[in-house]
Amino acid sequence: MSDQSATLSGPWAGLVRRWRAVTAPEVLPRWAVAALVANIGIVLTGGLVRLTDSGLGCPTWPRCTADSYVPHPALGMHGVIEFGNRLLTFVLAAVMIMTFLTALRVADRNARPRVWLIAFLLGLGIPAQGVVGGFTVLSQLNPFVVAFHFLVSMALIALSVLLVHRAFGITGTAVGSVASRAVVIATFVVVWIALWLGTVVTGSGPHSGDINAKRTGFDPTVVTHLHAGAVYLLVALTVLGVVWFRSRAVLMLLAAELFQGLVGVIQFNTGLPILLVLLHLVGAALTVAAATHYLLSHRSPVASE
Repeated sequence: MSDQSATLSGPWAGLVRRWRAVTAPEVLPRWAVAALVANIGIVLTGGLVRLTDSGLGCPTWPRCTADSYVPHPALGMHGVIEFGNRLLTFVLAAVMIMTFLTALRVADRNARPRVWLIAFLLGLGIPAQGVVGGFTVLSQLNPFVVAFHFLVSMALIALSVLLVHRAFGITGTAVGSVASRAVVIATFVVVWIALWLGTVVTGSGPHSGDINAKRTGFDPTVVTHLHAGAVYLLVALTVLGVVWFRSRAVLMLLAAELFQGLVGVIQFNTGLPILLVLLHLVGAALTVAAATHYLLSHRSPVASE
């Protein structure tokens, strides 16, 4: 490639140099961080769609209306918000394509194993998530489909953290025993249980994404207390991890949980204002990212042998 670029002249040579600069192996950590930030950002904008009752601003999919891919003026601001969120998917896809192409150029595969495969899977996750988003519209915002859409986004965030670890060559520290590793894994599992119960709470509450969207039919107070119970268990396991490991990773997770818990309590007692619900969504994304970082930072003792 370098010999070929050397034979080029004029603007083509400059383009080749710039391309090689933005896809150089040493740039991969930046693209990995960009992928993580973008995946968290799309959760925030998706939450904005739901909280402004714009979930059916484009009433069909893949088109916005039956005869147009762009919103009709009659759809108003709801159509603009929903269509804007759809457009951001292309931005996320562009980031993932650049991340994958950069990962392909990585030569130190032993230090950063399967980094190209992780980037590839993340890239596949974007159109897959777009299809799931389409089903949420076609299902008229069925709360269980909406919950699955959200959980897929959380899974992509977790995968993005794995990509960041591999891009930076972070290997983590082997824990001292199987029991301590079990605490880490249990904490990670309970994060996902609490997250799933959080989607049940959301599907039972007032912010449905559209005034005519169906709800789960569960008692919001009951499912909120179930969700809170999972959060209490999560915090207890994390505190145990703090005592056991005293690592930066577990402290980051505890901080994310405390922030998330504080916002959750305040929003529950203040009637679920939009700003606090958005902060709660950000907190959920940060908690998943921190939990994944915690899991990857404390390896099984077998892995050190």
